[in-house]
This record gives sequence, C-alpha cells and structure tokens, in this order.
Amino acid sequence: MGETENHQHHHPPPPQVVAPPAAPPPNFALSRGPTWTPAEQLHQLQYCIHSNPSWPQALLLAFQHFIVNLGTTVLIASTMVPRMGGNHGDKARVIQALLFMSGINTLLQTLIGSRLPTVMGVSFAYTLPLLSIINDYTDEAFGTEHDRFVRGIRTIQGSLIVASFVNIILGYSRAWGELTRFFTPIVMVPVVCLVGLGLFARGFPLYLKRVHSRAHLILERFALLICIGIVWAFASVLTVSGAYNNVKTATKLSCRTDRSYLMSSAPWYGHNVLIKIPYPFQWGTPIFRASHVFGMIGAALVSSAESTATFFAAARLSGATAPPAHVLSRSIGLQGIGMLLEGLFGSLVGTTASVENVGLLGLTHIGSRRVVQISTGFMIFFSIFGKFGAFFASIPLPIFAAIYCILLGIVAACGITFIQFANSNSMRNIYVLGVSLFLGLSIPQYFAMNTTGDGHGPVRTNAGWFNSILNTFFSSPATVAIIIGTVLDNTLEAKQVDDRGIPWWKPFQHRKGDARTEEFYSYPLRINDYIPTRFL
Repeated sequence: MGETENHQHHHPPPPQVVAPPAAPPPNFALSRGPTWTPAEQLHQLQYCIHSNPSWPQALLLAFQHFIVNLGTTVLIASTMVPRMGGNHGDKARVIQALLFMSGINTLLQTLIGSRLPTVMGVSFAYTLPLLSIINDYTDEAFGTEHDRFVRGIRTIQGSLIVASFVNIILGYSRAWGELTRFFTPIVMVPVVCLVGLGLFARGFPLYLKRVHSRAHLILERFALLICIGIVWAFASVLTVSGAYNNVKTATKLSCRTDRSYLMSSAPWYGHNVLIKIPYPFQWGTPIFRASHVFGMIGAALVSSAESTATFFAAARLSGATAPPAHVLSRSIGLQGIGMLLEGLFGSLVGTTASVENVGLLGLTHIGSRRVVQISTGFMIFFSIFGKFGAFFASIPLPIFAAIYCILLGIVAACGITFIQFANSNSMRNIYVLGVSLFLGLSIPQYFAMNTTGDGHGPVRTNAGWFNSILNTFFSSPATVAIIIGTVLDNTLEAKQVDDRGIPWWKPFQHRKGDARTEEFYSYPLRINDYIPTRFL
C-alpha cells in the first residue's frame, strides 16, 4: 500500500559544527629543556644523615673533617697568641685546648644538640673582643711577655664564662626558636649564602675523578686528603732543600712546614709527662672585667646567628629536612654550655658550627652523622698527644686557604637552593634578596676597612661596651643578612604568604609539623623520655 499525500517526511536537524579547541600557547620553557620540581631533600647524596659508610671509609672521612677543622684552629692561634705575648709553647697549648673543646662540643651537638653532622670549630666572630683585650694590656708593665699572655687569656676566660649564659638563656628559654619563626626561604637565601661566601674559586679536586673511571669513588670522597698530602709533601721537600731560605719573611711564614715551631714546642717528654690533657683553669683564675664581657656577648650572639645559618646548610647537604624551632633552640642553648666549658678550660675563643666542614659534606656527598662523631675522636686524641697534633699542624696555611675556596663556595651555593620554595619571579622577593645580599656584603666590608689593628671599629662612642657589640654585629655578613632580610621580609607586603614560601616552610617550624622531623632530630636511645618537655 502506498503512502498518502498528507504524510510528511521528518528530516533530522543538520549537525552543528563545533570549532576545534584553540591550541594552548607554546611553553617556551619546556621547548628548551626539562624542568625540576622543588626537592626538600637532596637525592644525590651517597650517605645521608643516618646512613653510614663502612668503618674504613668512615675513619678516613672523619680524618678529613679533623684536618679541615685543624686549619682554622691553627690559623686563629697563630694570629692571636703572638699578639698576646705568648711563645711557641703557649701557642701549642692553646691549639690543644681549642681542639679538645672542639671535639667535646661537636660530640655534644651531634648527640643532644642539633643532631646534624656539624663540626663545632673556632669562631672568628671573637676576633674584635680579643683585640680589645690585647690592646688593654699592651701598655701595662709585666715581668715577661708570657705574663702578659697569661693575664690576657685569663681575661678571655672570664668574659667567655659570663657571655655563655646569654646563649644558655636564649636557647633553653626557647626564645631563639621563636625568633627563627620569622625566617622564610627568602630570608635563608642571603643568610646561608653569606655565611659561606668568602674566598670563592674553582679547585682542581672536583675534576680529578675524570683521570680514571675506577678511581671515581676514591677521588670523589677523598680528594681533599689526596690534594693536601701531595702539596704538603711538596712543601716539605722545598723546606728541607732550602728553597725558602732567601725569600721574604711573609713567604717563609706561609709556606715553610716548620714555620709554626709546634713540633719543637708541643709536649712529649717535657715536664716528665707523655701526654698533656687540657684541664679547667689551666691558666689560672679567670678575670672578670665588664668592659670586655659586653664585647664577648656580642660575639656570642653573632656566633649563634652564624651557627643557625650553618645548621640549615648542613640539613640540606646531609639529606635532612629543615631544622624546626625547638631543635635550633636547644642547639644554641647547648652552644652556650659549650662556651661555658671553653671558658673553664681556658680556650682562646668560643666555637660555632664550622662552615668549612659543612662544605665538606657537599664535596664528598656524604652527610653521615657517624662520620662527624668519629672525627671528634681524632680531635681529642691529637689534643692530648700534642706531638702528633703538631705534626699535622705543620701543614702550610695556604693549603687550607685553597681548599676553603671550594668548601665555602659549596655552602654559599647551597643557600641559593632555598629560592626553589618561594616565587623567584616575584619582584617583591627579588628586592628583598637583592638588598639583603648587597648590604650583607657591603656593610661588613665597610666595618672591616675601618677597623684599626687594635680592634677599634667605626662605631666609636663614649660607651665602650656599646661600641664592642655593634662593631661585632655589623662585621658579620650572616648577622647583617639575618637582620635586614628578616625585617624586610616581614614588613614589605608580608601578606603574600605564597610568594614568600610560607606554606612550604611552616610545617618544618613545629615539632610535629612533618613526619620526618622525629626521624632526623630526635634524641638517641630515647633520652627524651627522661627530659622535661619544656626543655625539649
């Protein structure tokens, strides 16, 4: 049957043409190479903070830490002891005391302090207070120069003892930790950079590993020992052959391996003893003078600021997360206790976290805590058996200066890595970083250029104690960077919390903010179960 006329055919509506989606704008960054996400922990370390190399390797690595620390110790003793009137024997005893206290304080910090693999070495922040003490006794009449030296070091003892309580109170009252809560990644970039920024150069140890592929591991881990051994042996040959006999006095002092006279001055069988153990009040009763105490307090605060910056660098280079506020507080409090011990044992200066040894963590790619703890055994051993320590102290100082170029540079570059946690394209952040870095370099340089040989800096008011504190503060690049960076970052458009990196930073400021904090920073052997929580 056919269709009727009235039947209508219904055709489907024509399909609508949908325009294809617009192509995304080209990502020029990806077209030029890969990008990397921020890394809270470095992944190229061969051993991190709680992993350990084999015992033979650990012993050699620990000895490297001892050698690096020895260079700074010998340098400050060789500079200050002669100016105080001390002889070569006094210098040997001072080096022994410095090494002994460095070993004790390093062991304490790695066990119940910061728990980071940081060596506690001598601090140059105490230079100005020392020069002030030396200057006060220069014009006084003494029977011998040795008497002037003993009087000076007894005054240093008294000043260290009193100043130590500032750090103890700041640390164990948690005040220092509360101050660090104002830090952000933007603040840490200039602070860590400037704590390590000194002599900066490239060194050939980093390239020795290309000599032979099988020697890669050995040369990477022990390049510093190999380089020191080769150059030291060459300097010894030149010394014995008489190559330095007709050169300038400055060259002799720098390059001869016998220029320190420590081998002949260190105790062996002298005074009927085989060993010499540093003991409390070995120089006599401490002398307390208020005019010198304030300068030492300023130095103690500066060393605390520098230690804090170094702890952050050590955490990065050992594979740990950023140290929280309570860890920083207890480490500074323990540094104060160490300073008290240094005053009692007659040390020349206080200690701070060694920037050079933290650089060694990055150079060797080994951030093991155990290695640093083993190095304390070398420090204490060579401080007691002075003749052995004097042998290694004969290494020419320019060799140490050369390796510091690399180690300090590594720490300075480590500071730059903190910018990955903030917005590096923010003009506000660029301003804060630029001003902090520039003033952190230029202000201490101004103070250094205008400080006289007897320790008088640019600040010269009628109040000597005020002069000592300010001159010490503003002679430290890290301290200046902390002051300027913290003020600018917390006052200039401070509500831009995302740009400042606070969302990443905040969890690490609290004890339970990150699950890894307990893993890296808890006390060993559950010691915290026996310590009141207000001190943790």
